[in-house]
Amino acid sequence: MEDRLFNYTQLKKEKDLDVLMEEIGDARVVMLGEATHGTSEFYTWRTAISKRLIQQKGFGFIAVEGDWPECYAVNRLIKGYQGENSKIADVLQVYKRWPTWMWANWEVAALIEWIREYNHLKSVQEKVGFYGLDVYSLWESLDQIMSFMENNNGQAAEAARMAISCFEPFNRDPQEYAQATAFVPTDCEQEVVEMLQKVQAQRVYHDDSEREFNTHQNALVAVNAERYYRAMIQGGSNSWNVRDSHMMETLDRLLEFHGPEAKAIVWEHNTHVGDASYTSMADDGMYNIGQLARERYGRDQVKLIGFGTYQGTVVAGKSWGAPMQKMEVPPAVEGSWEDMLHRMDDEDKIILAKDLRDVPALQKPIGHRAIGVVYDRRYEAFGNYVPTLIPDRYDAFLYFDETEAVHPLRMKTRNGKEPDLYPWNF
Repeated sequence: MEDRLFNYTQLKKEKDLDVLMEEIGDARVVMLGEATHGTSEFYTWRTAISKRLIQQKGFGFIAVEGDWPECYAVNRLIKGYQGENSKIADVLQVYKRWPTWMWANWEVAALIEWIREYNHLKSVQEKVGFYGLDVYSLWESLDQIMSFMENNNGQAAEAARMAISCFEPFNRDPQEYAQATAFVPTDCEQEVVEMLQKVQAQRVYHDDSEREFNTHQNALVAVNAERYYRAMIQGGSNSWNVRDSHMMETLDRLLEFHGPEAKAIVWEHNTHVGDASYTSMADDGMYNIGQLARERYGRDQVKLIGFGTYQGTVVAGKSWGAPMQKMEVPPAVEGSWEDMLHRMDDEDKIILAKDLRDVPALQKPIGHRAIGVVYDRRYEAFGNYVPTLIPDRYDAFLYFDETEAVHPLRMKTRNGKEPDLYPWNF
């Protein structure tokens, strides 16, 4: 092992988070990252941090890299609006879109159960919420709007019907829609924009402001999802930027809805949370929610916290939509940020960015591991490291020397079949 290059705090127990709580201070937004979408330790330690932020610093909601309709169903449950006696594992069956394991897992179930218990004796205004920031749920959001409008014959309902009618020829397949509109000047942009305008102008629920917000949010998702899928088929950075801009817009709306004193916890991948302007992503014209939040609210009000691992196991698929698998994560490549941390010693660590300012090796970009929902370790060294200025990309970093895969719930897919994806037992 090499000599210690900078100060850090060993991470062994919940009390060790004290140094992180002090660093967060009075920030309004705390973003908690992850180097993969399938590592147990990332979920459990984000839960531990979130509990303390809620209990000690008054944070009012968690917003995650998940679809709005599904997360909103969980939100209604933990606030006691519906299904108060439902089992959390059953409620999480709402996550049917691949990659299901991201939110339908036992680690998230533990978090949701804790929030529900925390909320039990709280007033409506004090209850902690759970929301989705992502933009993928085009059809699900359209379905929800129609469900909300089915007893309303106003202009908003008619606009919603027109939007759904426009999308019907594409068999609820966003790829088919994007491909069909790529080279033909015919798309559904006008229909969803008109729907959004009509929905925003019409009050639907006079006695449930959050349900009203949900209706408006689903209309916004439909508009931005339509833009996202069209941009995706064209390639380049635009689709990424549409997606993260939508996430930022949703976070803005949630903070505004919860009031001037509201504080938000965000759970997303490091590639969204860590400020993209200090990575090679910026060279490709990409930005992310971490960068946008810093620019909007100021660096003292936004704390970006990355997570990483040297080796272990992870849940991922070998291609988009492929069966999820428990995969080996090999030791980080030589010269990477994770390799540097491992060579210092094999302790799990909390590292503050302010302790990295004078480290010569970190004054230039260093490779920083990023594993998504698709992973093939054969290409580990070529496609899974983002050149990063670590001291500027994050305000703090949690490092785990060896990690294990997240624990997905058994669940059925949209075609009603239970996947035979489990090479281990729970």
